Amino acid sequence: MQTLSKSFLLPALLGAALLAGACASPDGARESAPAMGEASHYSGGFQNLLDSVVKIDVWTKSQKDGGNRIDRSIGSGVIMGKDGMVLTNAHVVNEYAVKLVVTLANLEKVPAKFVGWDHWTDLAVIKLDTEDLQKRGIKFSHAKFGDSNALKAGDEVYAVGTPHGFARTVTRGIVSNTSRFFEGTILNSGYETGIFNTWIQTDAAINPGNSGGPLVLPNGDVIGINTRAYADSNNLGFAVPSSVAKVVAKRLGGGGNVVRAYVGITPAPLQDMEKFFDLDMNKGVLVKNVDAGSPAATAGILPGDIVLKINGRDIDGRFPEQLPAIMDYIARLPLGAAVDMDILRDGKVLKKSPKTEMLESRVGREYALEKWGVGMREITKPFAREEKITSDSKLMVIGIRRGFPFDLAGIEAGDIIMSINRKKLVDSKDLKAVYDDFCKNPKNMLVEVLRNFSISYHIVKPSEK
Repeated sequence: MQTLSKSFLLPALLGAALLAGACASPDGARESAPAMGEASHYSGGFQNLLDSVVKIDVWTKSQKDGGNRIDRSIGSGVIMGKDGMVLTNAHVVNEYAVKLVVTLANLEKVPAKFVGWDHWTDLAVIKLDTEDLQKRGIKFSHAKFGDSNALKAGDEVYAVGTPHGFARTVTRGIVSNTSRFFEGTILNSGYETGIFNTWIQTDAAINPGNSGGPLVLPNGDVIGINTRAYADSNNLGFAVPSSVAKVVAKRLGGGGNVVRAYVGITPAPLQDMEKFFDLDMNKGVLVKNVDAGSPAATAGILPGDIVLKINGRDIDGRFPEQLPAIMDYIARLPLGAAVDMDILRDGKVLKKSPKTEMLESRVGREYALEKWGVGMREITKPFAREEKITSDSKLMVIGIRRGFPFDLAGIEAGDIIMSINRKKLVDSKDLKAVYDDFCKNPKNMLVEVLRNFSISYHIVKPSEK
């Protein structure tokens, strides 16, 4: 997805290349009316697919400037159930969406509500307002999943969506690669993605506005969700495979959240290093990094170790494309369970059993405290480890509104709030309790912040506005 003001870029650790998320387009782009007669050469299944693809207008709340700013963007989606569930990208719709309007194939506009998102696979689910549909007598179609595991390079596929706001646009191409891998992919919002899946590469044209639309077979079966394209390139588009999308959509639709297990290792392929480690071909995966304070670190696993087995299962991580499956296997394990690993180190096989904990993103939940003019973000364990933050406080300032109390007090983005009026604060619940008291009885506050590992104090005064 792309916001209306600037392009959405997904940085990938592939030289100097950039991936452009194909999402929103400038406001005001004309919608093309559905040319029903022209679609007669399609199969019935493909026509049904066309009738299931929608445009999504999104209004999202942002706290980056110290208040609740509303940004607008546009993306695509596909209705995947008779209950009105719509599958799209997480970078199109997330939990900060305050308003969603879906344009159906017949150009009728319908409100929708956010159901859940999973940035790790860049997928999200929203639901059409079925009461509104029934009241207005509007019907809709829904598509069905195909088997992405059966795809082969050269198979004919179609990308369907609303590029630049043009409704139900179809581009044709082939499957260029069935399992493309990108290491360390980060969404524009800072959220991680692509750790647990590979991507379908296609030369079907994917442009801004296509994000969240389906990649389909000639019979209309959905075998992927279009997500991204390389910036400044032609015919390099990528989609989340249906084998992943089907599972994630079901879990999001049922509970609104996908819980994964975490042990704290970052794997790397063993290709060309087997002789150095005296290993057989296709056996083991290299531990590239161990997160500080993670279960793996506590269990004594070190960078440079070779994981040979996990819970008795042989591990094969010779090639980069095999790494997501290994990470996904760990992610599916129960929380709090011991993971038995056979580790090769200096020619000896060691037994290590880290206990899983819940996977967290480096980016925590964001919110704004309007009267103070401050945007806040919860500090998560991964972010604290990455930034070497050892304080108990999880309260990071991410935005300051000019002329408001926190700005006038000299507090800056990046500061961590430690205490207010000598009362120690830890989480958003603590901070919001102080904020509510301030709103009822405005008075000067002494705010202690941590900045660049040093403590400073600031007097926050009630606004004179």
